[in-house]
Amino acid sequence: MRVYNPDPATRGDHRHPAIMEHYVILLALMGVCSGQARLGSYNLESWVSVSGISSGAYMANQFHVAHSGRVLGAAMFAGGPYYCAICNALTATGACMKVPATISLIPLRAYTDTCATTGLIDPLSNLARGRVFIFSGSKDSVVLQGVSKKLEEYYASYITSGSIKAVYNIAAEHTMPTDSYGGACGTLNNDYISNCNYNGAYEALNHIHGGLQKPSSTGQSGQLITFDQSEFFNLAPAITYGMDTAGYMYVPTACKNGARCRLHIAFHGCLQGREKVGDKFARYAGYNQVADLNNFIIMYPQARSMVTNPNGCWD
Repeated sequence: MRVYNPDPATRGDHRHPAIMEHYVILLALMGVCSGQARLGSYNLESWVSVSGISSGAYMANQFHVAHSGRVLGAAMFAGGPYYCAICNALTATGACMKVPATISLIPLRAYTDTCATTGLIDPLSNLARGRVFIFSGSKDSVVLQGVSKKLEEYYASYITSGSIKAVYNIAAEHTMPTDSYGGACGTLNNDYISNCNYNGAYEALNHIHGGLQKPSSTGQSGQLITFDQSEFFNLAPAITYGMDTAGYMYVPTACKNGARCRLHIAFHGCLQGREKVGDKFARYAGYNQVADLNNFIIMYPQARSMVTNPNGCWD
């Protein structure tokens, strides 16, 4: 696994951590804080898929567009289009959350094209082979549904409509929807995970990869590992980049024993990182049960709060 370490002076850089590099990924991470474990060598396919909720949805979209040569597909729960904030915090918390009518896709597409032309991101032709899943609850009061519809419109410039699945008809608040865990679907809760009688993790992964077995129980037979993220930040401490020292990875037993597996990266939302809710997102968002049945390793990178980012959102 190669990890890009952006200069803190250029935090808008698109090459964020964790891009898949080889068919076999070697994660030799020696834990330095309590509970962290050494990760072994896993037999992984060359493609990676990504997903996220809220700021994590924006991050998943950014990761997909920037690294489309390696990313098979992306799922966004309550997120908006690439480069929506245009490097402006007020736009990020205003238009890109609450005022979708003011989001113009023309400059966002132009910026995307420029980045691709200059080699800052992968060629946009790669996006045509990708698959995209978009979810926005009809009761979302944090990131309005119109923002996610702008994301769908953005993707439609690069991907055929048949490869895009958008779900807008579930009465969910700002949340990661599950079919077994969390608060009331239409009410905000501090974990941002809700029982909506809808398995969002499965629906997303099944749309991207196809032919997956759907979990029928809440059991998890694999291992949730805490790993050392500071390994990937050599020029400065992880917090300099807004990252926690530790992240989570779920490894099914079959993957641990050498089976060929797929890697999926799931980005948490604001106020959903390890420092705020511990491992709740990594344990209860619904991905692990899908992983057990379908041989996925799920990586849960962890952002952390800092003075300029008090809620631990993704940049």
